[in-house]
Amino acid sequence: MNGKESFAVRRLFGYLTGTKMKQFIHLKIWPATVGTLLIIAATGCGRDSVKVYHVDASDTPTPPPVAAPAAMPGSMPTAMPEGMLAPDNSSQPPLQYTLPAGWEKKALTQMRVASFGISQAGKQADVSVIPLGGMAGNDPANVNRWRGQVGLDSLADAELSKLAEKITVGEQPADLYDLAGTSPGSGDAERIIGVILHRDNTAWFFKMTGEAGLVEKQKPAFISFLKSVSFGGLAAPSTMDLSQLPPSHPPIGGMNSGIQAASVDAGDKPTWTVPVGWQEGQLAQFLVAKYVIAGAGGAQAAVNVSSLAGDGGGLLPNVNRWRQQLGLTPVDEADLNKIVSTIDASGGKATLIDFSGTDGGKPARLIGVVLPLGGQTWFYKLMGDADLVAQQKEALVKFVQSAKYPD
Repeated sequence: MNGKESFAVRRLFGYLTGTKMKQFIHLKIWPATVGTLLIIAATGCGRDSVKVYHVDASDTPTPPPVAAPAAMPGSMPTAMPEGMLAPDNSSQPPLQYTLPAGWEKKALTQMRVASFGISQAGKQADVSVIPLGGMAGNDPANVNRWRGQVGLDSLADAELSKLAEKITVGEQPADLYDLAGTSPGSGDAERIIGVILHRDNTAWFFKMTGEAGLVEKQKPAFISFLKSVSFGGLAAPSTMDLSQLPPSHPPIGGMNSGIQAASVDAGDKPTWTVPVGWQEGQLAQFLVAKYVIAGAGGAQAAVNVSSLAGDGGGLLPNVNRWRQQLGLTPVDEADLNKIVSTIDASGGKATLIDFSGTDGGKPARLIGVVLPLGGQTWFYKLMGDADLVAQQKEALVKFVQSAKYPD
């Protein structure tokens, strides 16, 4: 599939997840279009060998980025664009591995470059592999998300470091976390074995989760799988702000969120008035805009702008992801109405979110603006040093209000 064809397919999927889905379903071209997409996707895939598999991530959307500079507040993987950007994995590196006996390959979802299911005696387990660019330094936050998935409390960084088991993925060192608990929903015994590898400015997340007994039995196979892994020559380019992943689906979990990225061409990008002192940051894949702000005494903050198709996963899940970034507990729908307000934006009414917490043990603040517009949702997020963010709140609001969106 060439670049133009790949782009066209991504645009169509973004369209299908938008508000015009229902109208499109009624069109007679629907079956033909789906068939065409399947044919296009199929032509890019090769045959799998008997034991060694090659995963071509070209069919896998990758999560949108929020690449924050090293040590900058908010660089934590919790901002799938500021909403959940479903990335394009076309430039993700290939992954080679030996498939353990009994593991079945599953369809790749938005963030996964490899996905497997394990079933024995009615028990189930899932294995996912997700690469995220620019994700160094956030291991404690990710491990605590995993802990939450099996009903365990969060731990301080020092305690988490004691849980890490040293392991190799291929020939590269990585950390393994073995977490046993219960499903918050069913109360059944569950276990997660998660591995985090940092390679070429990319964090690779290997995760096996499922019924506790089955996961325990499959641990040797999982470790053998990890040792068999080898990487292609390119590093994953995209980054993701995990604050956008659903509470039940930590970004590193690898489950499909069902949300598609809204593709934004250069000609479709809004125009706006950039406040004084905001410097353009490195624009990662699928991030519409990024600005960094420097304050007194080395204080830093970052502004990320992204767009998602439809409602971007819903306001409440996104707010709770953002709260999680600052070490705050989730809120329910009733409490949500107490902590948000509305502002006028050029495209209509927008929701303003503002709360304070800590990031890396230091006071931090996050101000977000969510604007539904024309079948997609725009996410603006300012996060960083608490005092600096407070000083920049008015500038952020004016920035949002100055935006002019293409028709």
